[in-house]
Amino acid sequence: MNEILLPILIVAGIGLLAGLILAIASIVMAVPKDEKAEAIQELLPGANCGACGYSGCSGYAAALSKGEAKPGLCSPGGAETAKAIAELLGSGDVEVEYKTALVHCMGSYDNTTDKMEYDGIIGCAAAAQLAGGITSCRFGCMGLGDCMKACQYDAITVCNGVASINPEKCKGCGQCVAACPKGLISFVPLKKQAVVRCANCDKGAATTKVCKVGCIGCMKCVKVCEAGAVKVENFHATVDPVKCTGCGKCTEACPRHCITLLDVTIPQ
Repeated sequence: MNEILLPILIVAGIGLLAGLILAIASIVMAVPKDEKAEAIQELLPGANCGACGYSGCSGYAAALSKGEAKPGLCSPGGAETAKAIAELLGSGDVEVEYKTALVHCMGSYDNTTDKMEYDGIIGCAAAAQLAGGITSCRFGCMGLGDCMKACQYDAITVCNGVASINPEKCKGCGQCVAACPKGLISFVPLKKQAVVRCANCDKGAATTKVCKVGCIGCMKCVKVCEAGAVKVENFHATVDPVKCTGCGKCTEACPRHCITLLDVTIPQ
């Protein structure tokens, strides 16, 4: 009898000791919870899109609880979420910073062509693995709709070989940004501003061979911008939305017509 009972007691004793050690360790090594951050995270939509500039909803909530971020940065949550967070933090009324996703390409079949006849998996990510993509412009949109499939708000359409985003439907969730294998989609503030709808960084001569509207880095936009919002690096123009006044002078000066004015109504 003792031969059976003794091993059982030994195993039970080891189990009890191990449980006691784990219990003590869980107390000693416990990570303190930020209850305010948890409460804020419950108010966020959970898109984890990064449109706020943080790693996700948990990162944004942690920054808010420490006073390191503003309540109005969540585009998918909109005014309702911003108001709820402001009430929780006791910060009063806040202004929501609305953003929209933008496709930096105008490479429709009217402006460019495909360099090959593609017969494979219908998707941008798959086609991009084949010699850098199927379009003549290695930077351009392939129009196979990965961004459109990722969008839950029906804000993206693909027409004539290029994707476009309706800013009035876009919620800034960031799913299309993550889906584009060429990095052609980015967030811009929802305000009147000039935007460069091209991502080509080749020299002007190479760009003109593959696209009728590709940026050639001619600097004409830089010269007419009185606000200093436009710059050209690597033969490619960019506009700083913070500095841009939406005057439209750069859009008029651009000989390639790849700079356009984004002029939409901010959601109420």
